[in-house]
Amino acid sequence: MRRVTLFVNGTSKNGKVVAVYGTLADLLSVASNKLGIKACNLYNGKGGLIDDIALIRDDDVLYVSEGDPFVDPQNAVRVTDDQLGAHTDWLTLNIGGRLFTTTRSTLVSKEPESMLAHMFREKDVWGNKQDERGAYLIDRSPEYFEPILNYLRHGQLIINEGINLLGVLEEARFFGIEQLAEQLEVSIKNNQPPEDHSPISRKEFVRFLLATPTKSELRCQGLNFSGADLSRLDLRYINFKMANLSRCNLSHANLCCSNLERADLSGANLDGGNLQGVKMLCSNAEGASLKGCNFEDPSGLKANLEGANLKGVDMEGSQMTGINLRVATLKNAKLKNCNLRGATLAGTDLENCDLSGCDLQEANLRGSNVKGAIFEEMLTALHMSQSVR
Repeated sequence: MRRVTLFVNGTSKNGKVVAVYGTLADLLSVASNKLGIKACNLYNGKGGLIDDIALIRDDDVLYVSEGDPFVDPQNAVRVTDDQLGAHTDWLTLNIGGRLFTTTRSTLVSKEPESMLAHMFREKDVWGNKQDERGAYLIDRSPEYFEPILNYLRHGQLIINEGINLLGVLEEARFFGIEQLAEQLEVSIKNNQPPEDHSPISRKEFVRFLLATPTKSELRCQGLNFSGADLSRLDLRYINFKMANLSRCNLSHANLCCSNLERADLSGANLDGGNLQGVKMLCSNAEGASLKGCNFEDPSGLKANLEGANLKGVDMEGSQMTGINLRVATLKNAKLKNCNLRGATLAGTDLENCDLSGCDLQEANLRGSNVKGAIFEEMLTALHMSQSVR
């Protein structure tokens, strides 16, 4: 009985001694089981391919491959040693004046396609500049480079407190470390506070009011007050431009000279509110209740609701002397017993609007749509000159 020693192609370690019997295919099957590979070819120590089992002698050393060409194990060991020597020598980097000492393999192995890997894979290929101590000069931030070097050392992203993630991200992008850049982008996104679109409550808003001097303008532009109870509050001169005040309770609130331009007041309750000199240009107050509101300013400052959407509003009994409702939409609105003396209603849509009991003396209705409007029990006669160009 013959016996041989089998090694994986290109290695001289972890060999297996096996008995030779049967055919070459039987020996290859035994080699597959012993070495944990799919054995296809057998080579002798000089690289000769064995294609007949009769060529094998007792105590031969054979190399088993999976179909790849013969690799001399002596040459493979020498190449490996050279590579280890090239990648384990120590380097010192001067990053923005701060020295970092590491191995070449740390810079090369983890991210082989990064700028650092290309710079230090082979010695002096890039012509890297060195200082008087031999440290390689790189003009980047040492504070943000340190987490990157630690990542290349152990593969974990660890950021000390006080380090800006955006700074580390920019360094990772600069050095072409894509996997780290992706991790940083996720971390930055997760650390951002969630956008809070919840409505401001009465308690929160009262706190703002109390902290604001009476002579300072409170800026509430674009804020969300949807459904809030702001009734009976002093809201004079506040900028509510484009704010969401839908379904708000503003009954008996003082909104004198406040800015509600393009604000959403749909479904809001403003009953009994003081709206002297208010600016409501192009605001949306569809379905709102404005019963008994006061728009009349004794000083002559007129409320401006030009272009406002007032469909279906209830403004019964409101004082609106001199109000500007030019090109506003008041379709199906209730304006019973309102004082509209000297009001500007030019181009206004008054279709199916209830104007019974109103005072329209000197009001300008030129170009307005009065189809289906109710003018019963008028306090003053409506002259044709008021509605005809």
